[in-house]
Amino acid sequence: MNISEIGFNPDYTILITGGAGFIGSNITESLLNNGNKVICLDNFSTGRIENLSTFLKNPNYRLIEGDIRNIEVCRDACSNVDYVLHQAALGSVPRSINDPIMTSNDVNVGGFLNMLVAARDEKVKRFIYAASSSTYGDSKNLPKVEDIIGQPLSPYAITKYVNELYAKVFSTTYGLETIGLRYFNVFGRKQDPNGAYAAVIPKFVMKFMNLESPTINGDGSYSRDFTYIDNVVQMNVRAMLTEKEEAINTVYNVACGDRIDLNNLVLLLKKYLSQFDPNIMDVNITYGPSRKGDVPHSLASIEKAKKLLGYNPSHNLENGLKEAIIWYWKNLKK
Repeated sequence: MNISEIGFNPDYTILITGGAGFIGSNITESLLNNGNKVICLDNFSTGRIENLSTFLKNPNYRLIEGDIRNIEVCRDACSNVDYVLHQAALGSVPRSINDPIMTSNDVNVGGFLNMLVAARDEKVKRFIYAASSSTYGDSKNLPKVEDIIGQPLSPYAITKYVNELYAKVFSTTYGLETIGLRYFNVFGRKQDPNGAYAAVIPKFVMKFMNLESPTINGDGSYSRDFTYIDNVVQMNVRAMLTEKEEAINTVYNVACGDRIDLNNLVLLLKKYLSQFDPNIMDVNITYGPSRKGDVPHSLASIEKAKKLLGYNPSHNLENGLKEAIIWYWKNLKK
């Protein structure tokens, strides 16, 4: 995404934790193209060195291979930094259910607290962090508005809500500016389709490209507000850019403000992928049991982000899918 039109100062130095991951590497690319200096902190537990291949020789880029569970690593990474974009976490609801200790405490809570302390001590201007739509839990309200949440449905959801609580305390107690971004089902280029905890869109795309049947958990009626990666990059930049007092020390939904159920998502994927291989239209869909901890429906209100940050999604679902599928076909087709 070209962020120069937003007017972000290229003189700033930004630390991106989880910078080798899907979201972090896309933010990195946009900031480097804007002329900013970027520091990446990643332990490569889920991040991939391939995501950094075009950055490693850039003089404005520094890679720290380290773990946010080590406070001294966090302090070193935060030194002489203007902004922190904290993307590092162990995501996935199923992962947290299978391994609540490492996901819940060690990385998503303990690591997050280390980063807050380091950012405070190193006098970072603002700490922007990846929150999650999972925080809405069992709330049945649609669309989801930031001030109304339900009971969490997974250990992962608890960790992301605890992040918000810690951020608020650090804002009120220590004066550290924080902004949380509740991501809704992000997809796009550089998203890994492999592994047990891969997201639904790249996983389904890979299945279709191999003429294999993807499996929908449940009957396909669950719906999601899918968000293209460029919208996420925009929100991170706008969160750094804002100087409005009422826009800081709060949380925002990052989404399109529209939803689609999984049955119709599959039809769209078939439609766009069949332009590369017509045989994909004939691939059948299989259905399996619903997953524990899954929220039935997600749809975000993005009015707060529009009003306070000037957010305007550059891509809706269909436009994002068209771009993503071109990237998937070029980079992932065997």
